Amino acid sequence: MKNPTHRVASDPRRAGGFSLVELMVSILIGLFLIGGMLTLVQAMKRTSTNQGGLSQLQDNERMAMTLITDVIKSTGYYPNPLVNSASTSFPVVSYGVNGNFTFAGEALVGTGTYGTGTNVITSRYQTTGTDNIINCTGNTSAVAATFVNTFSLVGGSLTCTLIVNGGNPTSVALISGISAINIYYGVQTNNGAGTNSVDTYLDATAVTAGSYWNAVKSVKVTISFVNPMFGQPGQTNASQQNIAFTRVIAVMNKNGVTT
Repeated sequence: MKNPTHRVASDPRRAGGFSLVELMVSILIGLFLIGGMLTLVQAMKRTSTNQGGLSQLQDNERMAMTLITDVIKSTGYYPNPLVNSASTSFPVVSYGVNGNFTFAGEALVGTGTYGTGTNVITSRYQTTGTDNIINCTGNTSAVAATFVNTFSLVGGSLTCTLIVNGGNPTSVALISGISAINIYYGVQTNNGAGTNSVDTYLDATAVTAGSYWNAVKSVKVTISFVNPMFGQPGQTNASQQNIAFTRVIAVMNKNGVTT
């Protein structure tokens, strides 16, 4: 009687292995699975990049608007009003093209036409050194000082130019990825109304032309950030290239009940 094991080992159908068709089908299935995995990995990577970009955009927007808001709200502040006055605290002085204060007591000035994207705003105020008032860099002073803060767009970054006590200006790039800064000023043009409220919004060019700087009661700031998702599916229209954020900020020493 023959050995069954010997018959199986010598069977030519067993010794032949996989056929060419079987190998090709196996390779095709493998390539299909690998392609699916690569597509999934790319989709996950794109989603992670988009989420990171949006998160960074939100952080930049929050930081930029917080700094600008804190500075503009402090415009015209000076300590001890029983002894000091706006005219003595903020004399006529020129700090350069973006900071020309033309009358005593002037604490806010700007340049630029709305829509050009390169508007500049300068605010000055004082600190006692113990009141924790910050300047446009986000820092305080340990001693009494006068801060002159200028916000501008330089090389795609929101830039702070700071002058302390009339010293040399120091410029610091604060937030990158910005394409435009446009500013309107809320002005009360009818001083006889007695309402102490805004009746029109003008850009810096119009405010200067009408000599309204002392009548500015709020500032409407619009910052356009580069859209981190531009170029992605559904984000290819030119109008989606930038994302604009707007905030209206009250100038605190110009608001309140008129008496």
